[in-house]
Amino acid sequence: MKDTPDVAAVHRAIAELQRLADLFRVRRGQLAGGVGLTEEQWHVLDQIAADDGFLPSLFARSRSRSAPAVSRVLRQLQDKGLVTASVGADDARHRRYTPTAKGRRMLATLAAHRTEAIDAVWMDLDPKALAAFTRFSRELARRLEAYAARADT
Repeated sequence: MKDTPDVAAVHRAIAELQRLADLFRVRRGQLAGGVGLTEEQWHVLDQIAADDGFLPSLFARSRSRSAPAVSRVLRQLQDKGLVTASVGADDARHRRYTPTAKGRRMLATLAAHRTEAIDAVWMDLDPKALAAFTRFSRELARRLEAYAARADT
C-alpha cells in the first residue's frame, strides 16, 4: 500500500512553496532595484543579451505580456542607455536590439550580486538534501505542468 500525505501536510507544503516563490520574487526585485532596474527591465535586457535575434512580440507572448508593454520597457532601456536599436538588416520593419557597454556592465553586476546570494544561501546546504529537493521540484513541476495543460481545468 502506498503511503500518502495527509491533507494538512499537503497544505503546509503548499504554504512553504508559496513562501519560497514570494521570497524569490522579492529577491529578484531587490537585485534589479539595486542597479536601478525593474524586474521586467532586467528580464528584457537579459533576453536581448542572450538572444541576438530578440523579437519583442515573441518575448511578449512567452511572458504573457502585451507587445505595447514590452515596447515601453524597450524605450525605458534605451532612455537609460542600456540598449540600442537599429534597423534590421533583412527587414527594415524590424528593429535589432543590442545591449550597450553600459547594459553589459549592468548585467555583469547583476550576475555578480546573484552569485554572492547563491554562495551565501545555497552553497553550504547538504548536497544530498539539495539533490533530493531538485528531484522533488522537478517532479512537482512536471505534475503542475501536466495538470495545467488539461483542457478540463
